[in-house]
Amino acid sequence: MKIAKDTLSFILEVSRSSVPLEFAGMLQATGDIITDVVIVPGTESSEESAVMQLFMLPNISTIGTVHSHPSGNRKPSSFDLELFDRKGMYHIITGAPFDMSSWTCYDVKGEKIRLEVVEYDFKEENENW
Repeated sequence: MKIAKDTLSFILEVSRSSVPLEFAGMLQATGDIITDVVIVPGTESSEESAVMQLFMLPNISTIGTVHSHPSGNRKPSSFDLELFDRKGMYHIITGAPFDMSSWTCYDVKGEKIRLEVVEYDFKEENENW
């Protein structure tokens, strides 16, 4: 699996701009590239957590989660691991200072996995109109 560089940049910027609150969302992929972040309606963020109201998630395909740890500690908590086990295969945690080297991807068991960062050509859906 890979992640689009622009998508990762978006994740890091939203994480940075959310401080001191946590940011959370769901990940979507196009083929084998993570390209989109879905913000779940009703998500509640605090300085300790971000709780997504998963019942509010539209009927769309997601492959995992993303959330920030403003403290910079990117180790998953026990709550994070419970979420990982229920919602997809890829889980990104970002941490301060929210630059291109301050994020980690985990699998459902909380083991680190590598995501290659790639350039991706985002085509406009209405490009042919």
